[in-house]
Amino acid sequence: MRGRHTDIFTMHKRASSKDRLNFLEKDENLEQSHNGVLKDIGNPSWKRPLPYVVVATLSSFLFGYHLGVVNDTLESISLDLGFSGSTLAEGLVVSSCLGGAFLGSIFSGLIADGLGRRRSFQLCALPMIIGSSISATTSSLGGMLLGRFLVGTGMGVGPPVVAMYVSEVSPAFVRGTYGSFTQIATCLGLMTAFFIGIPAKSVLGWWRVCFWISAIPAVLLAFLMEFSAESPHWLLKRGKIADAEEELERLFGASHVKPAMAELCKSGRGDDMDTIKISELIHGRHFKVVFLGSVLFALQQLSGINAVFYFSSTVFRSAGVSSDIGNICIGVVNLSGSIVAMILMDTLGRKVLLIWSFLGMALAMGLQVTAASGFLQGSENMYLSVAGMLLFVVTFSLGAGPVPGLLLSEIFPGRIRATAMAICMAVHWVINFFVGLLFLHLLEILGPKTLYTVFTTICLMAVAFVKKNVVETKGKSLHELEMALLPVD
Repeated sequence: MRGRHTDIFTMHKRASSKDRLNFLEKDENLEQSHNGVLKDIGNPSWKRPLPYVVVATLSSFLFGYHLGVVNDTLESISLDLGFSGSTLAEGLVVSSCLGGAFLGSIFSGLIADGLGRRRSFQLCALPMIIGSSISATTSSLGGMLLGRFLVGTGMGVGPPVVAMYVSEVSPAFVRGTYGSFTQIATCLGLMTAFFIGIPAKSVLGWWRVCFWISAIPAVLLAFLMEFSAESPHWLLKRGKIADAEEELERLFGASHVKPAMAELCKSGRGDDMDTIKISELIHGRHFKVVFLGSVLFALQQLSGINAVFYFSSTVFRSAGVSSDIGNICIGVVNLSGSIVAMILMDTLGRKVLLIWSFLGMALAMGLQVTAASGFLQGSENMYLSVAGMLLFVVTFSLGAGPVPGLLLSEIFPGRIRATAMAICMAVHWVINFFVGLLFLHLLEILGPKTLYTVFTTICLMAVAFVKKNVVETKGKSLHELEMALLPVD
């Protein structure tokens, strides 16, 4: 098979990419219809792409680690760097990372389409290595802010690229399961940061060790990506058809190359090689799917998940539980829910998980409203609040956490996938920033009862939005989804 296609591409090496795609598809159709029989070769092995998916999710691990690394270390950082007691400086240490992530997410589409998925991972690892090194060695607030900003740029590039990469290298029947790996890796990164940060309050300068440690998985990501498979979708989009074949054989096995190439060719025809215009995404024919993705990420961030994380230490302390143990409890619950989501993603489907996830989150916020209303006695209110918080985290991790990134990488056509993901992730980071900025202020003005009622309402609105607008993608190839969702000109 490989030899025959090599001859084909040698003969047609001067033809345009589109002509070569049409030729390959005709050749494929002729061979598949030989003797009038279409042979079913079954599903490709799930084992072949697994190592590459695991390597890619190192970026998600780093994402989680850097979100949590300042949780236990911020106090000792402020003491060592001389800004103890300044809430503004402490807020900047956290928000500078979010600012970098926003900037990275804006350019993630250009990077992913220009350099390819593999090089994008390596590029996002570079500022994480440099930034964590600067943070670990700095003796001033300015150095810490610079390091956190650089780390943030890598964090901004990573999530959209890993979502695209996993969806593009995974067989359809396990794409949901592999897509859940990103959420699990993020949870593991958070938990690792929590555990490693515990000695920071008692060991002088331990926070520097925490930043140095984060450079290790970043170096591994950059190194191991050198030996990982490139996305066949990206290679085909760039006209590198022979390379796409080679990677498909590497990912799915020799017997699956021809049907996979035929499907990619169908998606690759037309204007896939043309430049993407932002106007097409903002108010053109692709507006609907981009709007869907942006709203999903907005609802995810406005549901109250960050508020729960920010307020969790206070709730646990009121229940007589130390913040360290509380953070670990949150991490364990988050990880457990993500593992269950991985199991259910390709059986129940994305849409069902999203609906029940947002419903569970609304119920959990309802418990928080009840606790804040004072209907029960003191200790009962406290335990109800803890139960509501844990229920919220576990239901979030079952759907609203892992599904949006996976779903969007599936429903966006290959031509716009990278750029559209960049736009949606930019929306994610903007709302994330403002929620973090305004939550405590709104809590003071509105009070917990009113604020949690708002979060409950948003979760119920999310249920209605998902039921009306989200399509099920379970078990369908990316080409099938593209054909079903792409508007007709």
